[in-house]
Amino acid sequence: MTSTVISGPGAARSTTTRLQDLTITEHTLTVPLTADNDGRTIEVFARVVTRGSEGGGGSASNSASSAERTGSDLPYLVFLQGGPGFPAPRVFANPVAPAWLNAALDRYQVVMLDQRGTGRSTPVTDAILETGSAREVAEYMSHLRADGIVRDCESFREFLGAAPEQWNLLGQSFGGFTSLHYLTKYPKSVNNVFFTGGLPPVGRTTEEFYAATYDKMRWLSERYYRAFPEDREKIRQLVGLADAGKIVLPTGEVLSPSRLRSLGMLIGMTEGWQQLHSLLDWPADSNEFLYGLSSLLSFGGANPIYYALHESSGSDGAVTNWSAQRVIPQDFVDDVTLLTGEHVHSDWLDTVPHLQPWKDVALELAQWPWPRLYDADALRNSEARGVAAIYYRDAYVPVEFSIETAELMPGVHQVITNSTEHNGLRDWGDKLLEHMFDLAEDKRYR
Repeated sequence: MTSTVISGPGAARSTTTRLQDLTITEHTLTVPLTADNDGRTIEVFARVVTRGSEGGGGSASNSASSAERTGSDLPYLVFLQGGPGFPAPRVFANPVAPAWLNAALDRYQVVMLDQRGTGRSTPVTDAILETGSAREVAEYMSHLRADGIVRDCESFREFLGAAPEQWNLLGQSFGGFTSLHYLTKYPKSVNNVFFTGGLPPVGRTTEEFYAATYDKMRWLSERYYRAFPEDREKIRQLVGLADAGKIVLPTGEVLSPSRLRSLGMLIGMTEGWQQLHSLLDWPADSNEFLYGLSSLLSFGGANPIYYALHESSGSDGAVTNWSAQRVIPQDFVDDVTLLTGEHVHSDWLDTVPHLQPWKDVALELAQWPWPRLYDADALRNSEARGVAAIYYRDAYVPVEFSIETAELMPGVHQVITNSTEHNGLRDWGDKLLEHMFDLAEDKRYR
């Protein structure tokens, strides 16, 4: 192991280790919290992963094809994780994990960024609630969106000495939203961009976005009940128990009906129906059911960013004001067996123990005047190149809006499929990325 302290604009710390045939170089940069650099700083952490030789510390030569280059000779691919509020996946070897990393390492040095507020970047914890008023904490949180993450990526690009032709993006879900802002703000800094289930609507309201996701959840719910008709009555009975306050989770949460119905997030994933059907096999008062339910519920992670900033991540210049619960269709009100997806509810601030301390901050953020993240004209003029994997049944990012956004960027090829769900990158792994990389490199498509 070798450690290096690097001085320059903003402090930086770097450490290199070997993990079997992988070289992992860890970097921590000190960056401004705000766009106007008001003096506040945070730390942002990333791992640069290469196969074979040491990398992650200098510019990559573009003089040879990717097939002829290895290790630190390869260009960079920045992985932008889904979320918001989740760090990059941790890397393992033999077999290489995550599963898609194998294909990426054949052609790139992969930058695994812990997005600001997560992982080993300056994290958001409950301790921040003691640093100021709810309004002051909300103001801090407002700088943790895609615009701040993109500025951090630019700081890493400059630190690593990567020219724009060596800087590529892979955006999964929310990471794709972040990538689209990157193309809006810094189109000349990016070579190829790869979207997997993450093309947000441009020029549409948050209400339109959530209305479309309810349409997908209605279809997925009915599809699930056609396969397991007996589960419909089980869900109905469980909602009744939740409404009566009779389902108490091991965490102490008295489960609300809206939180129970958010189990629909499972059927938006390729294997999620198996998890839901298996859960419903247990009696409602059994430990197997209660512990299993607790582990599967949405927005149950330790980082409050996912809940508190979720609606703002898809908001293009508007106050969100609990959009998802405001536009819930009447048939979802009438039929409690229709499951919901990635829809946050304000009542969880009273019923979910780990969200209760964040109530005042979350209420502030729901009324926050968010700046716009995307610009249709900028995207048309960006000359963006790459590939977008768009999932026809996507319950998280509606296909119709994804295609609409992709059409703004003619140089981004569309791969539209109904063979997987929102988690296609995890589900298909190497196969999906290899196909996308081949499309991006084939000059016939340019």
